[in-house]
Amino acid sequence: MGLFDFLHSPDINKGIKEYSQTSGAILLDVRTPQEYQTGHIPGSQNIPLQEIRRVNAAIPDKSTPLFVHCQSGARSRQAVGELQRMGYLRVKNIGGISAYTGKVESK
Repeated sequence: MGLFDFLHSPDINKGIKEYSQTSGAILLDVRTPQEYQTGHIPGSQNIPLQEIRRVNAAIPDKSTPLFVHCQSGARSRQAVGELQRMGYLRVKNIGGISAYTGKVESK
């Protein structure tokens, strides 16, 4: 990892493609419930960054592939670090929904 790698956000569109091709994967949206309700990727689960510890109860299998996103990629980067500290083995930050070009649904 280079010194300025944090400046380059992951490509959420590539991340969603990888998620859709990964058996048993979960798409985790770590934005606030209000942000999630305004528009989210179909099939995603909303567990806000502030409540990331809830993942232990919602996803007890630490080997479950988790594809994490937020609005811009910053909170999902924080969430990935915390999930790794919690023992999750297959966690990937896929960036921010602001760059997503696919279908979005509102609740």
